[in-house]
Amino acid sequence: MRLIDSHCHIHDTEFFGEDRQAIYDRAIAQDVGMIAVGTDERSSQQALEFAGDRPHVWAAVGVHPHEARLGWSGIEPLVKGDVSGKIVAIGEIGLDYFYDHSSHESQRQALIGQLELAKKYNLPVSFHVRDAFSDFWPIFDSFSGIRGVLHSFTDSRENAEKGMGRGLFIGINGISTFTKDESQRELYRSLPLEKVLLETDAPFLTPKPLRGKVNEVGYVELVAQSVAAERGVALEEVCRVTCRNTRELFSI
Repeated sequence: MRLIDSHCHIHDTEFFGEDRQAIYDRAIAQDVGMIAVGTDERSSQQALEFAGDRPHVWAAVGVHPHEARLGWSGIEPLVKGDVSGKIVAIGEIGLDYFYDHSSHESQRQALIGQLELAKKYNLPVSFHVRDAFSDFWPIFDSFSGIRGVLHSFTDSRENAEKGMGRGLFIGINGISTFTKDESQRELYRSLPLEKVLLETDAPFLTPKPLRGKVNEVGYVELVAQSVAAERGVALEEVCRVTCRNTRELFSI
């Protein structure tokens, strides 16, 4: 694989219908692999089913902080029953205080419970953290040996450095191609490439120049092109290093 989309929702019928297969086919034709990431028990099951016997697709299972009020008891049976070895991570999990879809306390409990699963099954984690790092770091630090990625990172340099200092990768997606925040652009430019994963978060956050269209897995190449241009490095170097990083984290 030339590139890996480290975080997408191509599997989820809430967002994609019969076009899922066509999107997958286009990505594979571009030599792009993908990790299908769950946000609740239903979509986690769908992620596992979509990965199925499709080459170069893997699944992450977990309950998003928005859905924390619904519980996460169905996640462990998916992991335990995965005889195919397609589940490569717990996620996306974390804290999101920007919205109030679930109480802060239920989010914290869901995060703790799912980090326990990550430890138990020795799986990395795809983290979603928004406006909540002050509560996130103490919980994260109460677990030893957790590895993972701060998905769709848009926070401060301080929190990026805290994450990398704890061994976490930083997920960059289409936001990096269209943000008008120069400090954010500079942060993305300055992150060590060895700590970067590329993602789409499809169907969301479509990169330039395709803004207004539904995002899809193959568009991760546009993110890679932007990262290369911003840094003044060869596109193939960005592809090589970020693909290696993704393989390393998820053991794929």
